[in-house]
Amino acid sequence: MSAPWDPDHLAAIAAADELRIASRRSDGTLSPPVTIWSVALHGVVVVRSAYGADNGWYRRALRRGRGRISAGGVDHDAVFQPGDHFDQELVDAEYRRKYARFPDAVLRTVVGERAHELSLIVTPG
Repeated sequence: MSAPWDPDHLAAIAAADELRIASRRSDGTLSPPVTIWSVALHGVVVVRSAYGADNGWYRRALRRGRGRISAGGVDHDAVFQPGDHFDQELVDAEYRRKYARFPDAVLRTVVGERAHELSLIVTPG
């Protein structure tokens, strides 16, 4: 795992409603950024694919492993790693807390067993 997030950066990312994520191609360029939800806990950022394993940004981030994120005024290179070893119930609880104001039908796209296997841990890169 890479170095931890600077605490101020992590707090800013955690406070932001949305995160922009782009994976880095083999030639060093970035794919177009996609806006998603994210949560932060235990010093890392966690993202999930709301629309399954075939979602383009998710497949690219998982395969390429590196990219860039932007949230809460923080723009940073990042490393993407499978998050299946992480406590998924804690991730669910944080998504529910952070995004409680949204309709349950929307929130269900990023919580629950189906979403667990679609978690990526985002660390500074």
